[in-house]
Amino acid sequence: MAKTLSTLLAGLLFGFGLALSTMMMPEIVLEFLMLDDLGLMLVMGGGIAVATLGLVLGPKLLKKPVFAETFDRYTSGVTRNMLVGSALFGIGWGLSGVCPGPMLAGLGVGNWDVLWGITGMALGALAHGLTQSPKQ
Repeated sequence: MAKTLSTLLAGLLFGFGLALSTMMMPEIVLEFLMLDDLGLMLVMGGGIAVATLGLVLGPKLLKKPVFAETFDRYTSGVTRNMLVGSALFGIGWGLSGVCPGPMLAGLGVGNWDVLWGITGMALGALAHGLTQSPKQ
């Protein structure tokens, strides 16, 4: 129950931050992507800084994670799938003007147009799942 509540709280905080920073507004994101307004760089930089602090300091300050037995590390190299996936993600981001997190959060502020992007995102994930072997 505590893990569920902490996940809910983190999601609420994330969604509120996305709304407050205007990151879920396609016109703001497109201005950023066209390098006309770099204000969202501060939002992303702040998120990266906080996440980095947590990832670096967490294992040093805590003996074990709050909801797990050990701190896990995931490392991966640059692969063809990563490069192609990154390019497709960027194209989708540029076409829709919103990336997946803010897209979902946009529903919370009544931006129903993002349902088209969410549908496309779900269909893309389904297409990938249907074309990959279970081991990938």
